[in-house]
Amino acid sequence: MKIRPIKELKTLLVVLILTITLSFTTCSPQEAMEKEPFQVEHARWVYNATLYEVNIRQYTPEGTFSAFEEHLPRLKELGVKILWLMPIHPIGEKERKGTLGSYYSIKDYKGVNPEFGTMEDFKHLVNTAHDLGMKVILDWVANHTAHDNPLVNEHPDWYQRDSLGNPVSPYDWTDVIQLNYNNDELQDYMIGALEYWVKEANVDGYRCDVASMVPTDFWNRARKELDEIKPVFMLAEAEEIDLMEHAFDADYAWEFHHIMNNIAKGEKTVLDIDEYFQKELATYPKGTIKMHFTSNHDENSWAATEFTRLGDGVKTFAALTYVIPGMPLLYSGQEVGFDHMLEFFEKDEIDWTPNPEFTEFYKKLIELKKNNTAIWASKKGGDMFRVKTSNDVNIFAFTRENENDKVFAIFNLSNLRQSVGLKDNAFVGSYTELFSQEQKVFTEGASVELNPWEFFIYVK
Repeated sequence: MKIRPIKELKTLLVVLILTITLSFTTCSPQEAMEKEPFQVEHARWVYNATLYEVNIRQYTPEGTFSAFEEHLPRLKELGVKILWLMPIHPIGEKERKGTLGSYYSIKDYKGVNPEFGTMEDFKHLVNTAHDLGMKVILDWVANHTAHDNPLVNEHPDWYQRDSLGNPVSPYDWTDVIQLNYNNDELQDYMIGALEYWVKEANVDGYRCDVASMVPTDFWNRARKELDEIKPVFMLAEAEEIDLMEHAFDADYAWEFHHIMNNIAKGEKTVLDIDEYFQKELATYPKGTIKMHFTSNHDENSWAATEFTRLGDGVKTFAALTYVIPGMPLLYSGQEVGFDHMLEFFEKDEIDWTPNPEFTEFYKKLIELKKNNTAIWASKKGGDMFRVKTSNDVNIFAFTRENENDKVFAIFNLSNLRQSVGLKDNAFVGSYTELFSQEQKVFTEGASVELNPWEFFIYVK
């Protein structure tokens, strides 16, 4: 489910930040105001990982764990590291939406949706993924349950209620009802359920639905107790600073996602990207990770496909998510250029007709993310240094470099052909372009010609 607007506190912080002159386009991020490092140690396999969201229901004709498992060698070959499975639990029947209901209407936190298979099927899937070198995280819905979750009758005080004593549904999500985290017993139960899947099925972490609607203190405690079992990866479907201080490795880059959509529509420019990264540097604890995406289950089913939203820039923005600081996401079907809004409450199978153009495109990006340490996430990657050009309104150019590797990227984020001069000298050097494999030498004062939405990723 999609998060709601950020809290007033962050809004006030942003206003304060924007009154300070931060020269992101002319200085290195180290020179800008930064927060102290956050207090969570990322698992070693997180830094160069590509995240892949799995929609089990729509993935195969069968819609089962076993049928999806047959795709694991293909995904291994593609290069994805972390598999995020949308909720696998039994779905509520009371007040159900559509025929099959929402994954996010949880009837049993320790059960498996029988439509997908058995607990043994799920464990086999996790073990097979591990054998192939991949990790598996579960989508966790801590904020609300189905109306017919047994907890409703067993622990009525665990739910928020209106003045008449009736359970409350958040927003227009009428198929679920809101939990009340003022209850310590509920918190104990939920942490026990989170621990259950790590201990019993050996999952590697969680993507936490509407994480900002659950108290931060709960997530801080949950992370601490999960890490005592094994190193885990925690992704917050939120964009709240306090969640990133002690609980989560990564959160959603919702704001950046909407900036990309708006640039594609001609409503924003590269200047908005500059402003975004200024705010992020000044507000987020150093070492945290933003999860970047051009699609996911919410965007695909409720907004539009990336092809509709991004038009001719669909590859441009996808490539951008791999080379800016953070972790990239692929949603089921993106690797074959699947262009269809999937039904959310009904069966609507993905068409896996091969599309080598998109498969090879993503494979190259994933391989670059995996092997080039300059674009790794968090402290392992290089800082992003903005390369000034003669047209910084439409051209987003930057370098990322550490002691081992360097990337110089140039993106034309407009529907016009651009001829631009490059300023300063951070880009100077010899490179190989990622997709064309063309050798290129850049000298001080170089210029570049770019077609509409064209981009180059030069690797050193």
